[in-house]
Amino acid sequence: MNDDTRKFAIEEVHEVAAPRRAFVDDAVEETPLETAAEKLERKRDYLEGFLAEKPQGLAAGEPGGAIYEGVIAALRDIFDPEIPVNIYDLGLIYGVDVGEDGHVAVTMTLTTPHCPVAESMPGEVELRVSAVPGVRDAEVNLVWDPPWDPQKMSDEAKLELGML
Repeated sequence: MNDDTRKFAIEEVHEVAAPRRAFVDDAVEETPLETAAEKLERKRDYLEGFLAEKPQGLAAGEPGGAIYEGVIAALRDIFDPEIPVNIYDLGLIYGVDVGEDGHVAVTMTLTTPHCPVAESMPGEVELRVSAVPGVRDAEVNLVWDPPWDPQKMSDEAKLELGML
Protein backbone atom coordinates (compact mmCIF):
# COMPACT_ATOMS: atom_id res chain seq x y z
CA MET A 1 0.00 0.00 0.00
CA ASN A 2 1.47 3.34 -0.95
CA ASP A 3 1.05 6.75 0.71
CA ASP A 4 -1.65 7.86 -1.75
CA THR A 5 -4.17 5.17 -0.72
CA ARG A 6 -4.04 5.67 3.06
CA LYS A 7 -7.45 5.67 4.71
CA PHE A 8 -6.43 7.70 7.71
CA ALA A 9 -4.17 10.62 8.43
CA ILE A 10 -1.68 10.98 11.24
CA GLU A 11 -1.38 14.35 12.90
CA GLU A 12 1.53 14.99 15.18
CA VAL A 13 0.98 17.32 18.13
CA HIS A 14 4.01 18.75 19.86
CA GLU A 15 2.43 20.99 22.45
CA VAL A 16 -1.05 21.60 23.96
CA ALA A 17 -1.96 24.61 26.07
CA ALA A 18 -2.97 23.74 29.63
CA PRO A 19 -6.66 24.28 30.38
CA ARG A 20 -7.61 27.40 32.27
CA ARG A 21 -7.98 26.89 36.02
CA ALA A 22 -11.39 27.49 37.58
CA PHE A 23 -11.75 29.96 40.41
CA VAL A 24 -14.66 30.62 42.77
CA ASP A 25 -14.87 34.18 41.50
CA ASP A 26 -15.64 32.82 38.02
CA ALA A 27 -18.76 30.91 39.21
CA VAL A 28 -22.03 31.98 37.66
CA GLU A 29 -24.31 33.79 40.07
CA GLU A 30 -27.72 32.17 40.59
CA THR A 31 -30.81 34.21 40.03
CA PRO A 32 -32.10 35.73 43.26
CA LEU A 33 -35.61 34.40 42.48
CA GLU A 34 -34.67 30.87 43.54
CA THR A 35 -34.41 30.63 47.32
CA ALA A 36 -32.70 27.92 49.28
CA ALA A 37 -36.08 26.39 50.18
CA GLU A 38 -37.05 26.19 46.51
CA LYS A 39 -33.75 24.51 45.67
CA LEU A 40 -34.23 21.90 48.40
CA GLU A 41 -37.91 21.31 47.65
CA ARG A 42 -38.62 17.85 46.30
CA LYS A 43 -39.17 17.89 42.59
CA ARG A 44 -42.35 16.34 41.20
CA ASP A 45 -41.96 12.60 40.96
CA TYR A 46 -42.62 11.56 37.39
CA LEU A 47 -43.94 8.19 38.62
CA GLU A 48 -46.35 9.74 41.13
CA GLY A 49 -49.43 9.43 38.94
CA PHE A 50 -48.44 6.03 37.61
CA LEU A 51 -47.94 4.53 41.07
CA ALA A 52 -51.22 5.95 42.39
CA GLU A 53 -53.24 4.53 39.49
CA LYS A 54 -55.13 1.31 40.16
CA PRO A 55 -55.12 -1.46 37.55
CA GLN A 56 -58.05 -1.29 35.17
CA GLY A 57 -60.24 -4.24 34.31
CA LEU A 58 -59.04 -6.44 37.16
CA ALA A 59 -61.43 -9.34 37.73
CA ALA A 60 -62.45 -10.06 41.31
CA GLY A 61 -61.03 -13.59 41.12
CA GLU A 62 -57.59 -12.61 39.82
CA PRO A 63 -54.67 -11.87 42.13
CA GLY A 64 -55.26 -8.33 43.32
CA GLY A 65 -59.02 -8.66 42.90
CA ALA A 66 -61.46 -8.28 45.78
CA ILE A 67 -62.49 -11.93 46.13
CA TYR A 68 -58.98 -13.31 45.71
CA GLU A 69 -57.50 -10.91 48.25
CA GLY A 70 -60.38 -11.65 50.64
CA VAL A 71 -59.66 -15.37 50.41
CA ILE A 72 -55.94 -14.77 51.09
CA ALA A 73 -56.85 -12.60 54.10
CA ALA A 74 -59.13 -15.37 55.41
CA LEU A 75 -56.34 -17.93 55.00
CA ARG A 76 -53.97 -15.67 56.91
CA ASP A 77 -56.39 -15.75 59.86
CA ILE A 78 -56.01 -19.53 60.24
CA PHE A 79 -53.06 -20.58 62.40
CA ASP A 80 -51.36 -23.94 62.68
CA PRO A 81 -51.98 -25.17 66.25
CA GLU A 82 -48.40 -26.41 66.73
CA ILE A 83 -46.53 -23.61 64.94
CA PRO A 84 -47.49 -19.99 65.76
CA VAL A 85 -47.69 -18.94 62.08
CA ASN A 86 -50.70 -18.68 59.76
CA ILE A 87 -51.13 -21.44 57.18
CA TYR A 88 -50.63 -19.10 54.20
CA ASP A 89 -47.23 -17.80 55.33
CA LEU A 90 -46.31 -21.29 56.50
CA GLY A 91 -46.51 -22.37 52.85
CA LEU A 92 -49.33 -24.87 53.31
CA ILE A 93 -51.44 -23.22 50.59
CA TYR A 94 -50.32 -24.35 47.14
CA GLY A 95 -53.01 -22.61 45.11
CA VAL A 96 -56.17 -20.50 45.18
CA ASP A 97 -58.39 -20.63 42.10
CA VAL A 98 -61.41 -18.34 41.94
CA GLY A 99 -63.97 -19.08 39.24
CA GLU A 100 -66.14 -16.44 37.56
CA ASP A 101 -69.22 -17.86 39.28
CA GLY A 102 -67.69 -17.41 42.78
CA HIS A 103 -66.49 -20.99 43.19
CA VAL A 104 -63.16 -21.10 45.06
CA ALA A 105 -60.82 -24.10 45.01
CA VAL A 106 -57.99 -24.10 47.54
CA THR A 107 -55.16 -26.60 47.10
CA MET A 108 -53.27 -27.15 50.32
CA THR A 109 -51.13 -29.59 52.24
CA LEU A 110 -50.18 -30.14 55.86
CA THR A 111 -46.77 -30.27 57.48
CA THR A 112 -46.95 -34.09 57.72
CA PRO A 113 -49.55 -36.73 56.82
CA HIS A 114 -49.73 -37.58 60.53
CA CYS A 115 -50.58 -34.00 61.51
CA PRO A 116 -53.07 -33.98 64.43
CA VAL A 117 -55.34 -31.52 62.59
CA ALA A 118 -55.44 -33.52 59.33
CA GLU A 119 -59.16 -34.13 59.79
CA SER A 120 -60.22 -30.70 61.02
CA MET A 121 -57.98 -28.24 59.15
CA PRO A 122 -59.48 -28.69 55.63
CA GLY A 123 -62.96 -28.19 57.09
CA GLU A 124 -61.89 -25.00 58.85
CA VAL A 125 -60.30 -23.68 55.65
CA GLU A 126 -63.49 -24.42 53.70
CA LEU A 127 -65.64 -22.73 56.34
CA ARG A 128 -63.48 -19.57 56.51
CA VAL A 129 -63.14 -19.25 52.72
CA SER A 130 -66.90 -19.74 52.27
CA ALA A 131 -67.49 -16.76 54.59
CA VAL A 132 -65.62 -14.35 52.28
CA PRO A 133 -68.02 -11.94 50.53
CA GLY A 134 -68.47 -12.92 46.88
CA VAL A 135 -67.62 -16.60 47.39
CA ARG A 136 -70.50 -18.88 46.34
CA ASP A 137 -68.91 -22.10 47.54
CA ALA A 138 -65.48 -23.36 48.53
CA GLU A 139 -63.66 -26.60 47.86
CA VAL A 140 -60.47 -27.69 49.63
CA ASN A 141 -58.17 -30.18 47.96
CA LEU A 142 -55.68 -31.74 50.35
CA VAL A 143 -52.55 -32.97 48.54
CA TRP A 144 -49.34 -34.60 49.71
CA ASP A 145 -47.28 -34.16 46.55
CA PRO A 146 -45.10 -32.15 46.61
CA PRO A 147 -44.50 -32.66 50.31
CA TRP A 148 -44.24 -29.60 52.53
CA ASP A 149 -40.80 -28.50 53.68
CA PRO A 150 -39.59 -25.42 55.60
CA GLN A 151 -38.34 -23.80 52.37
CA LYS A 152 -41.97 -23.13 51.40
CA MET A 153 -42.39 -20.69 54.31
CA SER A 154 -42.45 -16.96 53.63
CA ASP A 155 -39.66 -14.77 54.95
CA GLU A 156 -42.08 -13.35 57.55
CA ALA A 157 -42.78 -16.86 58.88
CA LYS A 158 -39.08 -17.72 58.99
CA LEU A 159 -38.40 -14.50 60.87
CA GLU A 160 -41.22 -15.24 63.31
CA LEU A 161 -39.76 -18.69 64.00
CA GLY A 162 -36.18 -17.42 64.29
CA MET A 163 -35.02 -19.18 61.14
CA LEU A 164 -33.61 -16.04 59.45
